[in-house]
Amino acid sequence: MSLRTAQQYRDGLVDGRRVYYRGERVPDVTTHPELRSAVDHSAHCFSIAADLPDLAVREDAEIGDHSAFYHLPRTAEDLRARGSLIEEVSRRGAGTIVLKEVGSDALFALLRATEGDGLANARAFYDRCRREDLALAVAQTDVKGDRSLGPSQQADPDLYLRVVDSDAESITVRGAKTHTSFSANADEIVVLPTRAMGPGDADWAVSFAVPVDTPGLSLYVSPYLAGERDGFGFPISSRHKLLESLTVFDDVRIPRDRVFLDRRPELAGPLAIAFVDYHRFTAINYKLPLLDLLVGAAHLVAEANGITRAGHVRDKIARLIAWAETVRGLAELSALRAREGAQGVWLPDPLTVNTAKYTFAHGYHEAAATLVDLAGGLLATGPGVEDWESPGIRPVLEKYYAAAVPAEQRLRILNLVGDITARDYGGYQSVLATHAEGSLEAEKMQIARSFDAGPAIDYVRGLAGL
Repeated sequence: MSLRTAQQYRDGLVDGRRVYYRGERVPDVTTHPELRSAVDHSAHCFSIAADLPDLAVREDAEIGDHSAFYHLPRTAEDLRARGSLIEEVSRRGAGTIVLKEVGSDALFALLRATEGDGLANARAFYDRCRREDLALAVAQTDVKGDRSLGPSQQADPDLYLRVVDSDAESITVRGAKTHTSFSANADEIVVLPTRAMGPGDADWAVSFAVPVDTPGLSLYVSPYLAGERDGFGFPISSRHKLLESLTVFDDVRIPRDRVFLDRRPELAGPLAIAFVDYHRFTAINYKLPLLDLLVGAAHLVAEANGITRAGHVRDKIARLIAWAETVRGLAELSALRAREGAQGVWLPDPLTVNTAKYTFAHGYHEAAATLVDLAGGLLATGPGVEDWESPGIRPVLEKYYAAAVPAEQRLRILNLVGDITARDYGGYQSVLATHAEGSLEAEKMQIARSFDAGPAIDYVRGLAGL
């Protein structure tokens, strides 16, 4: 088996995994009324193989057809094609990451930044992922406790995931990771270190892969975006959802052949950064449909309100377009500037990737505010689906909410704008823009690290006669 269908993916999630949501254990994430939309959202990374095989499928002489998400980038063109695949699957996910993008980012990082037995295990796991078409979540962010202290300095040693026991066949780990996207609807979880570590942090320098139904592993899914939603009032969040969890390891035994990093603190930082190299490239490509969504919504809501000719409206839309196209251009440039890394695995240019991610994140809140400005107060005071579907009330709404376009057209675009800006899904996107794939400060740090100031300094020295 090298390619699974969307239904085969869903079937694979029905096992003994311990998923907790809103105070109760979930027996089946594929049928839960609030979680199944997340499963359907992630299923796009499987269905795209049948819909667009030229983009989403790769051939291999040994294993045959396999998911292009797991195609190892060996050239700049490979990365450009990966960016196109990520953009397309995100378009199907309404501008939100889907699933396989993240796990494959981790695989590429493991193949670049591990050594010895860890690298051999990473290669074997990579081959298994391609053969079995696995869906991987990534658990990287530790809960961290007091952030002024390192892993070994914490009052509670479990605030960073750590090795508590080992023998010839396995290691045993204890602790927790947070912000784990897709954990409840993935096949396996890849654990990565969250930061650079010193010699005293050896027990916390660990990386491995584990099936989600492994004994001792429990997932506590965030209730954010809870509740069933109707398609009229919530056109995006009624169909698209990510499950984020506190991922707790209670003395979980990991077989040696699944361990990629075992108490090697000198490799923790390089592995963490190697993942970032790919994950922020994924971020700027999966954000592209969201940029299109914001620009397109601005045009449509201005048209619905009859304000497209106003000079300030044209100015705001032009600023939105300039921001969106700057991010798009930087995303493309990051692949063009790609270079070969360790083990012959190519990586996108870190300077351009982080500049693109910073540009997106820095401008997102202004873009969302612009869209709210163009839409008007009905984002908060407009009617809900119950009134719209009432035979006695709908004629009143159609009469008084008509503008430059009929009321239904206007209300539907306003509800889409409200969903992505003014309601809880909009708040979720706002937090993602600030913190997902790294904070603004983390991106600025990588920009400073990646930029070679030497040529610019030498140029100025020459001009100044120094």
